[in-house]
Amino acid sequence: MSFPMNRMRRLRSSPAMRRLVRETKVGVDNLIYPLFVREGKGVREPIKSMTGCFHFSPDTIGAEAAEVASLGIPAVLLFGLPDKKDEIGSQAWAEDGVVQRAIEQIKRAAPELLVITDVCLCEFTSHGHCGVVKDDKVDNDSTCGLLTKMALSHAQAGADIVAPSDMMDGRVKCIRETLEENGFENVAIMSYAAKYASAFYGPFRDAAESAPAFGDRRAYQMDPPNADEAMAEIALDIEEGADIVMVKPALAYLDIIYRARQRFDCPIAAYNVSGEYMMVKSAAAAGLADEQAVMMEVLTAIKRAGANIIITYWAKDVARLLS
Repeated sequence: MSFPMNRMRRLRSSPAMRRLVRETKVGVDNLIYPLFVREGKGVREPIKSMTGCFHFSPDTIGAEAAEVASLGIPAVLLFGLPDKKDEIGSQAWAEDGVVQRAIEQIKRAAPELLVITDVCLCEFTSHGHCGVVKDDKVDNDSTCGLLTKMALSHAQAGADIVAPSDMMDGRVKCIRETLEENGFENVAIMSYAAKYASAFYGPFRDAAESAPAFGDRRAYQMDPPNADEAMAEIALDIEEGADIVMVKPALAYLDIIYRARQRFDCPIAAYNVSGEYMMVKSAAAAGLADEQAVMMEVLTAIKRAGANIIITYWAKDVARLLS
């Protein structure tokens, strides 16, 4: 009986064969691990809404950073929870702020680890919005000025990369110019360029205590049905000086990652967000999924879509698995 000469199953015949011809590989070198730092001393508290994640205080975060570095993960993304909040989020750029002190401790404990800082006011404002509120709306231009102060303070504290996540127009240009003017030309910008107003952020907002007190963020974060707009946002941020651009969330927006990869020649990051992470955790806890298998399938899909960098709460688990 004749048969086609090409049998596709030949290259699936064993684990070694599958490894040999695998097109997409998730590696530790491309992962970023998010960390949450809050005021206090001796704090290492489990986050109820995010299984396996913790709140740290500045004096305990160094030990966590050292563990992350020992696993070969190259970078952490730092989020801060202050003990005092006000209308403009002034603790965000305080010299002795919780993030600024955490950067110092991380650099002391793991000098080889890249420290990326989230630049957004939502965790620092009393109303939970990402900028200055005027007449119940977030004012774009005055917010950009405060975000610039925040980014500069992070650079002065030792951050390697600042990551504006607010979705204000023009904030990358403001931050880039200020960093250059103050001698921080080597501090990179990882812009949340295509950040959608997603329903997948719930666990994070609980962890970061950053839910808006009124309204929502749809007037500044992107509308989920829009794809061409995402390409325009990314192009603008690159033009304004972003070194890395991000798509957030990742799993529900693989098409956006793919389109960005086809069009732009800069590093593309994707954020595997808290809701995506906790869906798998919840399914695994209910005995409905193999967490490790689903974890790797999800991250492989993100990488296959075109992401160079993946921000994920599974970073340590992946590093241990692949070691």
